[in-house]
Amino acid sequence: MRIPTESIRDVLNRRLSRRRVLASGGGLAALSLASDAVWAQAPASPLGFEPVAGTADDRVDIPQGYGVDVVLRWGDPLFSDAPALEPERVSDGVLFEAGSAQVQARQFGYNCDGIGLFPIDDDRMLMCVNHEFPNPSLLFPGWSEALPTRSWGELMRRNPEAVAYMQASVGISVVELVHDGAWKYVIDSPFNRRITANTPIEMVGPAGRHPLLGGPDDDSPVTALGTLCNCAAGTTPWGTYLTAEENVDIFFGNFDAASLTPDLERAYARLPPRPRDSRFRWEYADPRFDVEANPHESLRFGWIVEIDPFAPDRAVKKRTALGRLKHEGATAVLARDGRAVVYTGDDQEFEYLYKFVTAERFDPERPELNRDLLDNGTLYVARFLDDGGGEWLPLVFNGHAALTPETGFESQGDVVLRCREAADRIGATPLDRPEDVAVSPVTGAVYLACTQGVNRGRTDDVPGGRQIDRGTDAANPRAPNRWGHILEIAENGADAAAETFRWEVFMLCGDPASGNLRATPPAADQAPADTDVTYFGGSTDADALSAFANPDNLSFDSAGNLWIVTDGTQPRDNNNGCFVCPTLGDHRGDVRQFMSGPIGAEICGCEITADGRTLFLTVQHPGEGGSAVNPISNWPDGGTATPRPSLVAIEPTDPDRKLGE
Repeated sequence: MRIPTESIRDVLNRRLSRRRVLASGGGLAALSLASDAVWAQAPASPLGFEPVAGTADDRVDIPQGYGVDVVLRWGDPLFSDAPALEPERVSDGVLFEAGSAQVQARQFGYNCDGIGLFPIDDDRMLMCVNHEFPNPSLLFPGWSEALPTRSWGELMRRNPEAVAYMQASVGISVVELVHDGAWKYVIDSPFNRRITANTPIEMVGPAGRHPLLGGPDDDSPVTALGTLCNCAAGTTPWGTYLTAEENVDIFFGNFDAASLTPDLERAYARLPPRPRDSRFRWEYADPRFDVEANPHESLRFGWIVEIDPFAPDRAVKKRTALGRLKHEGATAVLARDGRAVVYTGDDQEFEYLYKFVTAERFDPERPELNRDLLDNGTLYVARFLDDGGGEWLPLVFNGHAALTPETGFESQGDVVLRCREAADRIGATPLDRPEDVAVSPVTGAVYLACTQGVNRGRTDDVPGGRQIDRGTDAANPRAPNRWGHILEIAENGADAAAETFRWEVFMLCGDPASGNLRATPPAADQAPADTDVTYFGGSTDADALSAFANPDNLSFDSAGNLWIVTDGTQPRDNNNGCFVCPTLGDHRGDVRQFMSGPIGAEICGCEITADGRTLFLTVQHPGEGGSAVNPISNWPDGGTATPRPSLVAIEPTDPDRKLGE
């Protein structure tokens, strides 16, 4: 397939011009561009704040004219019957004490990441925040000290409460917030709840009763216990929270000792658990995480999880139709015909970008019909062509010669369970850690963060025996790709359900002042580009641009500005932070740093309220690299307190101003 060459900028400018014509003539409703957000003018002037400088200090920096509040910290009680965490006592081993896990299950969890906002009225909302993984070196004295002897498992065996505590620290927090001069959380709200590694969750969709997940003989779904390693997230048009299970393999150990059937070997071939000890050694106190003892358990993780924050009694569900992989996020929009579309990246090197298109349409008048929309539809994987075109390849049982009984697939349940293998077989494009996706409310363009590809360009064998080319291509033009990049995608006809698209590189991240800033991205015949070559959407004033790398989560404001948070090594040895840039107009690509985080933290979340006044960010694993007894950060409490992952809210001090103005 070849599509006539046309730049993304031309496509989006034409799209924007048509939008303006329709808006001026009263025909705006006729133009449905994948989002039901209110259209706004493309920014014609620079962002209206003075960017902060990158820093390596243990604090949060924001521009003048803004204020920041810590809304929730790990260990803050969600219910009045739970005490607050005493952060000064963590180094003394307080979390080893009996009952600490039960308390944590009533508190805000650890390592907060993806956010979902659910307004109730102008001053009240429900917020869902997920909690990705524990960090035992910061939670338990003795963990880091066990490094020379690798005796972590024995430490967990002697202290089973520590495993229970970690299981209570992950999952999701649902919390009510109110705005009274600043955002505050409501203790004992009837909506407050915790979902942990032990909460019953229904497995539904094509693999919901799959035998390899322990499917029963009757029509009832499998019930999984808990959700793990939740990363970025999304919200649906019908008001639910989608949270993405990512690096679930690290929670399970002893894979090499497991006796597996041929079917289990196939299911695990592209996403196996840890061969010996798991990262957190839970299997030493809980055999559920020992693959030798429970060879099916790990397959119940690696899915998109749907939660209704307004209905605490409604079952939480894992939507298997969206495939099993290392989901980074779940960005939901509406197609032209009203079907729901969910984009998700598979966050590992040389993995793929997916989208799921529902079979039925969203019905705003009959919400009960939307509850199970994500159980039926078509899962697609992206193929990026060097000429700037692209195809969405359907992952459908018997819909392709590579997905049939002759190739080992017996059902759509097999296809979604072995999603990576299915994508391999039909020719998807391996990318440099495809992570979060954001869709512009102005143009409907889709933006994909590719965090990094440090093994891009290597010629040795690919782990797991995969037969892929790890060289550069148009969609992955740098080798090695140490700093990451962002791709810009225009769906055909501005329809999120389209099966073809155009694309180009929007950002090659790094330090634009390094002397390698380009005015255009490298062409396919120019690859490979050096790891320090940068491209910032066509912006060429290197001195005015903020250096950044390892883009992770993405979001948009209503003016079409892209907000970017980072996770990984930054140029100039700066801490991770939050950055913003226009995607349209004369200032396209003019990246400005909006926030700098504390030592050791990645910055996550990145959600903006509908009125454009509040930016919510999560600060995950501050102090990473230190230990419980030798912390390198004391944020946010200061003094001798252990560092605490937290949710922060940033707002302009001028009540008539919006973010970025």
